[in-house]
Amino acid sequence: MQSKSTVEEIKERFDKDVERFSNLETGQQATIDAPLCMELIANAALATSPKAENLLDIGCGAGNLSLKVLQHFPQMNSDLLDLSQPMLTKAKDRVSWATTGKVNTIQADLRDAKLEEGKYDIIIAAAVLHHLRDEQDWENAFTKIFKLLAPGGSLWISDLVKHDNPEIQKMMWNWYGSYLEKLNGVEYRENVFDYIEKEDSPRSLLFQVNLMEKVGFTGIEILHKHCCFAAFGGSKPK
Repeated sequence: MQSKSTVEEIKERFDKDVERFSNLETGQQATIDAPLCMELIANAALATSPKAENLLDIGCGAGNLSLKVLQHFPQMNSDLLDLSQPMLTKAKDRVSWATTGKVNTIQADLRDAKLEEGKYDIIIAAAVLHHLRDEQDWENAFTKIFKLLAPGGSLWISDLVKHDNPEIQKMMWNWYGSYLEKLNGVEYRENVFDYIEKEDSPRSLLFQVNLMEKVGFTGIEILHKHCCFAAFGGSKPK
């Protein structure tokens, strides 16, 4: 883990890439089924938290997933959390057009952010939790998220996942490499693999589901799983 990117290095990379991540066709093309996962999460949030008033978007980027969720909740208050101030500026501008509720930005790492416990009816996290590092870091983050949720609130995640079986991981990684190469060639595949190796430390879907159960989540659902990507979530008991 010592060779992985620092929080500051991750922040600097995203500071430079706001416009690309404002467009699904460019910013999230390396994420398999990103539009589908966002649509599923938005509808799952509506199904499980239909009276939601407060949203937290962890690692909001340019606001793509918030915009999807707010299609169902046009009066919801939104707290947008991200390391990158340029991303937050872009996200606030876009999200403010999608809701009559309050839109608040918070420039911070989730692990350090001062947030109100029990406030949020819906928490979303797209392509961000894979930046967590060791197992204690993961458990601390999931515990914090659980505390931030209001009773009956729900958490929905879309992210890169690994596989615990080394042979299955190798198989899936080769499949993903082929997908990337078909998109933009060998150089693109290598660039994506290089920054994943440097920046990310994903965990398996099973690890995360077990961790959610451990910290108290119930009603855990797998919305979608395709190769190295998954969309899933669960609720805090009322």
